[in-house]
Amino acid sequence: MSNEQRAKQVEEGLIRAGYRNIDAFLESLIFEKPLYAVVIIDQSSPELENVLGQLTLNTDIIEFQTFRHNDDYIHKFTPFNAEIREVTEATGNLKPEELNTIVVAAREEGFEREFLGNNRWYAIRVSASMIDRLKYIAAYQVSPVSAITYYAEIISIDKYQDTNKYIVHVKEPVKIKPIPLDKDKKGLAPQAPRYTAIDKLLKARKLSEVF
Repeated sequence: MSNEQRAKQVEEGLIRAGYRNIDAFLESLIFEKPLYAVVIIDQSSPELENVLGQLTLNTDIIEFQTFRHNDDYIHKFTPFNAEIREVTEATGNLKPEELNTIVVAAREEGFEREFLGNNRWYAIRVSASMIDRLKYIAAYQVSPVSAITYYAEIISIDKYQDTNKYIVHVKEPVKIKPIPLDKDKKGLAPQAPRYTAIDKLLKARKLSEVF
């Protein structure tokens, strides 16, 4: 496909999306819509995260590595927004736009001091595309509790210091009937933040019904 054909294809796509031309699209992108960035690199580092943490726009990092043996190539990477697709594909009845809740794993000391005492939680990774969607955060207390016990409405999500992680400020946490870890399922307990819908969480009787 020639450059002229690609340009025509892009222009036709912009018109179908409701833009007059590429200038109108760029104006909307720069002045009207929040910007996100995806950094693709062979290996992340604290230095890279420090730089990204100082930017005003939200960013995601994807590590993409290529290995070669003779004429064979193997690519190792985690797909973009894999954790979002994982939830929607596993449940079968949740759409990405319905995800409005993040579930975090919390140890007793940090949970009591930060989540309940200071109405906040940090430092957590949040997909850039989820920043504006999240309305609630739920705390999964690790063993020996092994259950989701509280949730809270999110006030704001801000960059945490000079890192590519975030601090979540919340309203007064709400205690709920514990949603326990399934006894017969291994590997279900959250190790990293996971997404769900608040309605689904509040109806759940066990952890497998949350995700």
